[in-house]
Amino acid sequence: MNTTSQNDQFDISESGYKTTHTAVRKARRFALQGLYEWLLTDYRFASEQRDLLGGNEPHAIAARTRADNAMHTVHLGYYHELMRQIPEQAGELIMEISRYLDRSFDRLDVIERAVLLIGAYELKYSLHIPYKVVLDEAMQLNTYFGATDAHKLINAVLDRYAKEVRTDEKNGKKPQPSDNLPNLG
Repeated sequence: MNTTSQNDQFDISESGYKTTHTAVRKARRFALQGLYEWLLTDYRFASEQRDLLGGNEPHAIAARTRADNAMHTVHLGYYHELMRQIPEQAGELIMEISRYLDRSFDRLDVIERAVLLIGAYELKYSLHIPYKVVLDEAMQLNTYFGATDAHKLINAVLDRYAKEVRTDEKNGKKPQPSDNLPNLG
């Protein structure tokens, strides 16, 4: 398990960013859209058509999103964390949540994949967000962007994954923020 210092992790109370729940929720929504684009292009090309790889990396998607949208009500720190860290941790997260899927991750709808990646990342690395909130936010993302019945799969997978990565919290113990930090260096 990779660990880094507490100072390398996103801090929801960091000054200079909108820190309301609405601002964080908007960050998730923009990240979902960016991850959707990345999953359809650079992520897919990396495994299927390497000659098409490049030009739509997560940082390029994030830059375009910021240039094309009014982002003053979005928690930009969290948005950038999600757009940087999820693609970097995607292989590990996909492997871990795939144990709870009844089919290959790549056979899921792209929105479902993006929602699962955000939820899995938050469960594993955003320990300041209670696991029930992570599951609720994933359901909200699906309600806003996804298929009608996809919430069943998303909830089942993330709930089972929470039992794996949030054992202490599910047993009533508060998780330590440094327990699951990704290597941000």
